[in-house]
Amino acid sequence: MPEIDQPGAAFAGYRFSDPALLAQALTHRSAGSPHNERLEFLGDSLVNHFMADALYRHWPKADEGALTRARAELVRESALAGIARTLQMGDLLVLGPGELKSGGRRRDSILADAVEAMVAAIFLDAGFEACREAVLPWFEPLLAALPPPNKVGKDAKTRLQEWLQARQHPLPVYALLEERGEDHARVFRVSCTLAQPAIRTVGEGGSRRAAEQQAADAALKDIEA
Repeated sequence: MPEIDQPGAAFAGYRFSDPALLAQALTHRSAGSPHNERLEFLGDSLVNHFMADALYRHWPKADEGALTRARAELVRESALAGIARTLQMGDLLVLGPGELKSGGRRRDSILADAVEAMVAAIFLDAGFEACREAVLPWFEPLLAALPPPNKVGKDAKTRLQEWLQARQHPLPVYALLEERGEDHARVFRVSCTLAQPAIRTVGEGGSRRAAEQQAADAALKDIEA
């Protein structure tokens, strides 16, 4: 836990001059005031700016559409929640009894909001440049993992279809192979068959669509191997 009552409290390598900002960033509204909702509002804008600037420099030839789609990938709730988990932020959050019982420390929405609030807290504590320097390393693995500009934001089925159409090959055929499990935890097994090149892959998921996406992704990997 950060020593939020002591001067110089730290989070993820950044040391706060005002520990009250750190405490507020980690406090969910369910735990009372001051909580992190106002910080979240400010942090949302800061994160969008930092990612827009990073992408503009990272992809000097990408068009506006690709940059916009990539930014959306980087700032989406699940991406921010992943950052929170990497930073072990869930263990530090101050939650009300109800949120604690319902698993709030693991909920994507709460974790993502906390990341945005922490960004704002660092900004208010030290200013724009110091905030950017502290925050950008959190996003570097996500930036490095982005697909090429012409593929970002497109799911596997779309990318596979576009690859085949560009070469005038037949479209893939998806078939449901198996459906198993209880109603609340169904598992779907789906095949994806290509005529040219001759490839057949299988995917599994909690929905037929998710299974098809996994099978399409496997087909793409086979094609690109």
